[in-house]
Amino acid sequence: MIRRHLLGLAAAAVAAPSLAFAQAPAAPPAWQQGRPAEMANSPLAPHAPRLTVTPPDRIPVSNIRVPDGFQVELWAHGLPGARVMVRGDNGTVFVGTRVIGRVYAVRDTGSERQVTTLLQGLPQPSGLAIRDGALYVSAIHRVLRVDNVEQNLANPQPVDMTAAFGLSDAAHHGWTHIQFGPDGRLYFSRGVPCNICETDGERYALIHSFNADGSDRRIEARGVRNSVGFDFHPRTGHLWFTNHGRDWAGNDNPSDTLHVNLRRGEHHGFPWCAGGFQDPAVPSQRLCSEFPPPAMVLGPHVAPIGTHFYRGSAFPEQYRNALFIANRGSWNRSRLAGFEVIVVREVEGGRLVQEPFMTGFRDDANQRFVGRPAGVLTMPDGSLLVSDEDNGAIYRVSYRR
Repeated sequence: MIRRHLLGLAAAAVAAPSLAFAQAPAAPPAWQQGRPAEMANSPLAPHAPRLTVTPPDRIPVSNIRVPDGFQVELWAHGLPGARVMVRGDNGTVFVGTRVIGRVYAVRDTGSERQVTTLLQGLPQPSGLAIRDGALYVSAIHRVLRVDNVEQNLANPQPVDMTAAFGLSDAAHHGWTHIQFGPDGRLYFSRGVPCNICETDGERYALIHSFNADGSDRRIEARGVRNSVGFDFHPRTGHLWFTNHGRDWAGNDNPSDTLHVNLRRGEHHGFPWCAGGFQDPAVPSQRLCSEFPPPAMVLGPHVAPIGTHFYRGSAFPEQYRNALFIANRGSWNRSRLAGFEVIVVREVEGGRLVQEPFMTGFRDDANQRFVGRPAGVLTMPDGSLLVSDEDNGAIYRVSYRR
């Protein structure tokens, strides 16, 4: 009787699969959110990251162009997914990643750079900061601290500070940039868990800061859709940050932007306004005129990542305290944009100008790219390190006097 009953249930399942095996349709990937129906067949999609080691002879150093007097060399390789870089007091360069989930340590022996994996298996550990010998790692909602990190490269013992900081675990735009400010506080960016939406402005679309132990949270900037790079002006201490505009609004809208946060808690326009673009997708409109304009419009979909003030003295005078921005490059645009490092300088009268500094990663004729600059770091000798996420490499840019 039991066997006949089971066979009957099986037969019913076969006869009516829509009842027995019906499943909800899979949710579209996050990057498709906001894509209009008329673009359902668009070939535009994020570029798949390269997560394997690129041999040195295939890293396109010879393609790279810099201004007269500068030179570029391959400084380190074998770091798939390399993004942000910070340097310890003893010279170790730590490198964060996103998709591959690793934190690397690079030691310069004088004759070569030795690369080891310090941490792995983390959810998008793109945020690194260092203070008093301790390395802080931000991986979506997780926050780790590795004390005396340069003395423990072979056996790091991370302290889990996740509960103390209480960050959101939403993964969409959850990868962060972190940095200690001149006030000694640890600053975190936090993007929105969407492409375009009205969201909780106390948790998302902001830059906030904490004491180093995770206490005393404070919102520094609001209305920031997705900042993956910021720095503090060496003279004024003001927070400068880059911001990514939304996708699926067209080839030329909105532009990615550079902002200066002059007042704590200042609102910079998301979701209503981005770089002067009044977004028609947001029904409850606020006008762009209600928000401070960006310090500079960088271009549509260029994807600024590394945002770093040059603090050295080896480059010519016009580069002192200039802002270098690594534009990782577009995907939501029919013709590629970005894939370069630019420099933003202040000229006579306080006006800002942007100039190309490190190019050759983008092949316009064939609409392809050979590298994706992502992180920028000033070294003690005044040279500049630039990471290449696509090739897992770090370049050194120096100036020949």
